[in-house]
Amino acid sequence: MEREPSWKAKRALLLFAAAWAALVILTPFTMPPGSVGDLSGSVGTIDNDLGHVNYLAQAVYLIGDLNCHTMAERSFELNGNQMAFCARDLGLFIGLAAGMAAALFLNPRFRWIVVIAMAAPIVIDGTVQLLLDYESNNVIRLITGTLGGAAVALFLGHVADVVLKVR
Repeated sequence: MEREPSWKAKRALLLFAAAWAALVILTPFTMPPGSVGDLSGSVGTIDNDLGHVNYLAQAVYLIGDLNCHTMAERSFELNGNQMAFCARDLGLFIGLAAGMAAALFLNPRFRWIVVIAMAAPIVIDGTVQLLLDYESNNVIRLITGTLGGAAVALFLGHVADVVLKVR
């Protein structure tokens, strides 16, 4: 049985998102405990020299260094190593993978209101934190990131269906 083009596109997105999320989560375990400490820095700059870790970890941490603030207090630690991305970004990656799985296997009917409702918590949490004297915690960041990532995945699944003329 030949699969629809949108199914193939969603499957490719799911495989990429799941592989990336797994790589981000597993990378701290590829190094000895305590190899990576405080990575706090600025987005768009290479703030940290990780030449002492394996090449896989160097690659993942370099991508994190360029794309995330990686503030220590906003990141989780695994195996005694700070993760390459903050809690909110980790949630985005997990949500993207979970949302693509839902888009692929459950094939939900696309509704803008659902996507907006799922994306609203990350927007509200981030904006309130930016504008007010409020600091959310890493569990809230992880949850709002996961919901936001799932919203993006549902939108991408819809785009795949529309662009590839399914439904």
